[in-house]
Formats: sequence, structure tokens, C-alpha cells
Amino acid sequence: MRITLIIPKNGSDTEKSFYDYKFYEKFLFSKKYFSYLLAIPQLISLTPPGHEIKVFDENIERIDFNLPVDLVGISVRTMFSHRAYEIADEYRRRGVKVVLGGIHPSMRPDEALAHCDAVVSGEAETLWATVVKDAQDGRLKRIYKAEGYADITANPLPVRALLSRGKYFSDIVQTTKGCPFHCEFCSVFAYDGTKIRNKTIEQVVAEIAEINKDAGHYKKKSIFFADDNIIANRRFALRLFEALKPYKLNWSCQASINVAQDPDMLKMMKEAGCGAILIGLESVSEKNLAQMDKGVNLRYDYVESIKKIQSHGILVHSSFILGYDFDTKESFDELIGFIKEANLLMPLINILTPFPGTKLFARLEAEGRILHTDWSKYDARHVVYKPALLTPEELLEGYRRVIREVYSFDAIYGKLGNYWGCDFWRQSNEVDPIKFKYRLLFAARLATLAFSGSGARARFIMKVLPKVFSRRVRVSTILTLMAYNDYACEQG
Repeated sequence: MRITLIIPKNGSDTEKSFYDYKFYEKFLFSKKYFSYLLAIPQLISLTPPGHEIKVFDENIERIDFNLPVDLVGISVRTMFSHRAYEIADEYRRRGVKVVLGGIHPSMRPDEALAHCDAVVSGEAETLWATVVKDAQDGRLKRIYKAEGYADITANPLPVRALLSRGKYFSDIVQTTKGCPFHCEFCSVFAYDGTKIRNKTIEQVVAEIAEINKDAGHYKKKSIFFADDNIIANRRFALRLFEALKPYKLNWSCQASINVAQDPDMLKMMKEAGCGAILIGLESVSEKNLAQMDKGVNLRYDYVESIKKIQSHGILVHSSFILGYDFDTKESFDELIGFIKEANLLMPLINILTPFPGTKLFARLEAEGRILHTDWSKYDARHVVYKPALLTPEELLEGYRRVIREVYSFDAIYGKLGNYWGCDFWRQSNEVDPIKFKYRLLFAARLATLAFSGSGARARFIMKVLPKVFSRRVRVSTILTLMAYNDYACEQG
């Protein structure tokens, strides 16, 4: 049987997002994306032998609808669901059977069933082989519902060979599932459970070794660990980091703020190759944090914690949510001031978004505050609900102002100045070096941009050009900051 697996994109070809990489495409003259959805290589590994599989990721390539296919599987997140439904409808018009899975169809199965032949609700590990067999036999069920949570120690290694890996900046690995926290805005614990489930250390090491086999070909060893909180099981985390040391990786991860209180953990992470940790700080308002049920954040001072983490040479990335019930017009200036005080280089700024399946969605729906369910707007940059102390228009303009100020070229350069002499990028530049000729090409491309656009861009480029040839910053860091500025400028 011929199977096509698809990763849909969100939004149109012209609309920019804070999280997309259109600036990279324009700068590098080729499509690039941060990474892939891990669900796809995992599904490939779970597919019984004897089938022909093709993968399309719309973030980097067009779908060939004319390619002969018997079964289509689409992994769907909420913000991609509108496009996923369009793709599914097109295949069904052509007489092809379509299966939808992932977090959105799991939370809205009746909605998804209007666009497909079958829905996989919950984790697919124990279901996918059955789905494929039923499709082959012409007896697909409408819903396949997972009972409980999968034993991820039984998972085969994800198969990445069918992905266009050269078009991704990073490989992605997940060592655990589940999250012990109950944040109101998050659907992870509703989908993956609150009990931490770990792969074995041997599984993870085998996966890393498999990725590393192709590292030279793809000119990267960068890995993002997609665990919701990689330190949730401390004993497992320490053993994992010890096992990673020989591979001399350059990796980043997600963790909770309490990692700052564990110097032994931070030391092990750095020695294992950790260059950055993404931490959901979410808000600088204790009232908002309490309403989010973000209890772990309430116990720690942000600025001091960030200093402790960065003292180990690990960069703190952060994410914030604007629009919680205690946010006012003054909250935007408070966040701008905090980001400057904490010297956060690349904070991710989001508008509060009530995803289906979250406690937040249930609360706002009960309060009559959901404005619509156009899922394409549920992307953390549109206002889809009624804020408590702001109008939707005030929240949107406040978000845009924060983005513009935090990612102005003057603000970017001011923050970079605090990192030039630090050791954050030395290790990653040694592990994943960019050859001199590519640095030269990058500098030449930057120079051409200096003569187009705003004077602020030209001044920024001329200041950073000398740094391109040093090991004091990652070229990818400069490119990412410029991409964020490009989006900020779009916000008027």
C-alpha cells in the first residue's frame, strides 16, 4: 500500500508569523525550517513492513496531490487544523482514504470526522499498525481511541531517512512524555498525562547515534530535546546527560525555572552540550501566574534564576503570555522593562490562546468569552477571546508594541553587547562549526542588506559584521534575531 504522511503549514504564503522562517528563506534563497514534527518519523517506524511511504512537510515543500497514494495520514495541531482539513478534503475528492491524528483531532474528534475517514484519538503508538491493516483490508473504523498511555520504552527508533533533513536547522528528539504541572493554558497534561514516562537511556543513545551518522552530510549536530520538562525526572536526566557527553552535541531543551536551584544539574547539562534552555516564564504578574496554576514559577525570583543559569554558560530563552485576566495597559511596559532588566536575548512573546482541551478553553467558553473558533487564528498572535481588563484591540496593539520594542535593532544590539565577551557560543561553535567560506558568504549577504531597508538595519549590520568572523556569537543567532526584527517591523 502507498502511504503519504503530511505535516501541514499554518497561514498563507504571504502572511508572516513570529514562529515562521520566511526571513531565512529570503536571506538564504532556499526554504528552511526549524524542525519537523516528531510524530511523522515515529509513525514511519511504526508502519508495518511492505508499504511504500512518502512524506510532505508544507513548511519546506509543496504537496504533490497527483502522486498515486492509497492512504494519507496527517498530524494535526490546532493552528494547522484549517489547512489540514483543506488537504484532507482535496484527497478525499480524489477518492483517497484520509486519517487525521494528533492533539487537535483528539480534542475535537467530531469536527475532524467531517473531513476524514478515520480519526486517531490519543497516542498512536498502539493504534497505527491496526489503522494501516484496516485500511489495507478496506474496513477503516471511524475512530481509533487509545486506551491509557503508550509504553514509550517499546517504541522503535524514529525513522528520519524519508524527511528532507537538509532543509531543517535542527533535529528533534523526545526522551520523556507527560508533565507533572497543570497549567491552565496548556493541553500537554490532558493529552500526555501527568505521569512522567521515560524512554530508556539506551534508546535515547541509539537515537542520537543514528542522527549522528548523517551529521557530516547535513553539516549539523544541533538537537532540540522536545520534552516538556527535561528535568522532571531528576535521576533520569542526570543519567541522560552523562550518557550524552561522548557525543559532543550542541543541543537545547525545555525546562522549568527550578533548574536554577540545581547547580549540579546545570553543570551536567553544560558538560553534555546544552547551549540553551527554553523556560516558560509566562508573566511577570504573580496574580496571573497564580491564575495560570503556574505554582513552580511563584517560588523563584526570575532575574536571580536567569543569572544562575547563565553563569553556567547556558543561554536562557523564555516565553511570555500577554492577555491573562490581570493584564492591563501598564502590563506591556512592565514586560518590556523586565526583558531589558533580565537581558533576555530572544524572548518569545505570545497572545493568550485558549486551545481546545485546556482548562482555559473550558473556563472562557463557560464565561462566554470565546470570540470564535477559526482555528487558523489560534496561533498566539491573534486575539480570539475577550480579555478581562483590556479590549481585544488594546491587547493586539500592546502585543505588537512589545514585539517592536523588544526586537528593534537598537534593543537587539544593546542586548548582544552583554554577550560578546561571554562563553555561551564557544562550545556550540566548536561542535557545529561554520566554515570560513560560509561565514564570508554570510557576511557578504549581510552587507547587501545594509544597503537596502532602514537606516537602523544598516547600522546594526555594520556593527555586527566584525563579529561574524569571531566565535563570540552564533551566525544562526544573528539570523534569528534579524528574523524576529523582520516580523516586528510587519507589526506597524
